[in-house]
Amino acid sequence: MKNIGIWIDKEKAHIVLIENDKEKFTTIQSEIETFHPVGGSRSKTKWGPQDVIQDSKYLEREKHQLKNYFNKIAETIADADAIAIFGPADTNSKLKQELSKNYKQLAKKIKIVKKADSMTNNQVKALVRDFF
Repeated sequence: MKNIGIWIDKEKAHIVLIENDKEKFTTIQSEIETFHPVGGSRSKTKWGPQDVIQDSKYLEREKHQLKNYFNKIAETIADADAIAIFGPADTNSKLKQELSKNYKQLAKKIKIVKKADSMTNNQVKALVRDFF
């Protein structure tokens, strides 16, 4: 039986595969760009127009990059029998939503989606081992 635990955030996903009491640990990098807007600039005239930062294009780009990231993860865990998803913030629930929407067979195998703080690789392995 292939049990897979995923610790995920926007930067990387640590995937722990447990099969026949053997562990395999892999990491997938997200390649999501960080968005740090620099404030708009003022016009030279006293009450002139301001430059507006169009953050919608950055948010749209991030949405597509997240989708590609989740697709890589789904390909990696395609043959799982049980899946546990851990992670800080809301990336773990976004992964569950993506699997529910586009990978229904994998979504049925999700046992838990739980918040977990930042961890070392060994802590991630222990968390998954304890869950299964």
